[in-house]
Formats: sequence, structure tokens, C-alpha cells
Amino acid sequence: MDSSNEILKHILKNSIQSPTPLTYSFLAPNAKGLTNASTILSQHPDAYATETMAKVDLSPTRKPEIEIAVFAAATESFSQKNLNCDIATSLQRFKEVIQGAKNADLRVRAYISVVLGCPFEGYNVDPHKVAEIATDMLEMGADEIALGDTTGMGTAPRTKELLKCMTAAGIRNEDIAMHFHDTYGQALVNTAVSLEHGIRTFDSAVGGLGGCPYSPGATGNVATENMVYFLESLGMDTGVDLDAMADIGSWITKELEKQHDSSVGKAVLGARSRLESQTN
Repeated sequence: MDSSNEILKHILKNSIQSPTPLTYSFLAPNAKGLTNASTILSQHPDAYATETMAKVDLSPTRKPEIEIAVFAAATESFSQKNLNCDIATSLQRFKEVIQGAKNADLRVRAYISVVLGCPFEGYNVDPHKVAEIATDMLEMGADEIALGDTTGMGTAPRTKELLKCMTAAGIRNEDIAMHFHDTYGQALVNTAVSLEHGIRTFDSAVGGLGGCPYSPGATGNVATENMVYFLESLGMDTGVDLDAMADIGSWITKELEKQHDSSVGKAVLGARSRLESQTN
């Protein structure tokens, strides 16, 4: 958070080439955060795509889209710890942020943390409460709801039950993204359950980077390398170069001095190293 303004400025000042359109998320937990983003964007009006522009221009060379992200919590305990307020108050704050973002023609992604397990309240997270929060945020104008298994405590049965509750609440699959952490090694299992339900948007982090300061022992997001390997094993075309992604995972974890948590990434690099040693 401390350097988010500088990162956004860097993105807007430097044209980053990509074979597919890029979207960058800017976390705005309150009105002040949105004001910070709006001020920076106003200084670089020709460097990014608004929501309307992104829908019209699907070319790989289009300007990157900037979206606003807000983070709610599925339990009162986590909301107090992470946001220093109860859920109802946080939603009131987000309403102003979401409406301000939409007025600026910016896409909004709303995250709900600890949907499948809370470090303070355990496994008993009410899926109906999650669906209620998601409905409220969609009605405020959010474009997408990312359901976060922040602690990695989610299991296949509870993932299935959560998604059933979302459907029962009238929330479309295309409005949902799944955000799994792999603390207990269940991220890909839960991904499979979500795919069967019809979800097609999933978050991941190269090298398995990430974590949660309020959940001791929680690992990062499911590794992008693992996710790509899994999805392509099902016959899906991710458009991601797994070899290149493995290189990126190795590089960035070293740069950040973090543990490399992608089993697939390390396997790809290991297989390549063996092949190179055999040919030399």
C-alpha cells in the first residue's frame, strides 16, 4: 500500500508491451484511496483505457485498463482486524468508492476475504452471509466479485456449498472469480469444483507469492505455474507459456528473497536443467 501510488505512476509512464490486453488493479479501501488514484490518472489521461474503452478495443496493443479494487470480509472478526470496522461500516465506505469509480468510468473488482475459513472464527463461515455481501456489492455497481479463500482452509464440499449459495442468491457465474490460497494443498481441488460449477475466472500468483499477515502460516495464492499446468491438463488453452512463467517465478522469488512455492515451476526448471546437462 505504501508504494501503490508510485507503482501506478510507473505503469502509466511506461508503455508495457503484452500479447494480450492488460488490466491493473489499484486497491482503494476508502474514498481517500480513490482520490489518490483519480489524481494520478488525471495526470496521465492518455495512458490507460477506461471501462468503456476496454470493452470496445479488444486488441492486444490497447492501453492497459485500470480497475479499482475493494476488499470486504466474510466475518466480523476479520473485518475488525483487517479494516478496523464491522462489515456494515465497510460496505458503506465501499459504496462511495464504487460509485466514484463508476462515475470515472473505471471497472471495479470487489474481493471478499476468508469466505471458506477465518483465522479467528475457524471454518464456520456462513456461505449465505458471503452471498449477501456479494449481492450488496454488485448492487452498488461492482463488476466482479472475487471470493477469497484467504487462509487456504477451503475444501471441495464447502467450495461447492458456497457456489450453490451464490447461485441461489441470483449471482451469475460470469460475475464471480475464485481466489484460492494453497496453505493446505487444496487450491487445485477447489479449482476443479469451481470449474464444474461453471466458474471461468481464477486468480493466481507467480511462484505462489503472497500470504496474509493476520493468518499465521497461510501461504500465498495458488501458483500460476501450477494453475496453468492443471488447466492445460484438462485440455484448456490458457495462452500462457509455462516455460517462460517458470523462469519468471524463479527470478521474482529470488529478487524478493521469498520462498519459491510452485512445485510445477520447480519441476519445469529441473527437467530443463537435466536435459541441458545431458546435451552438453
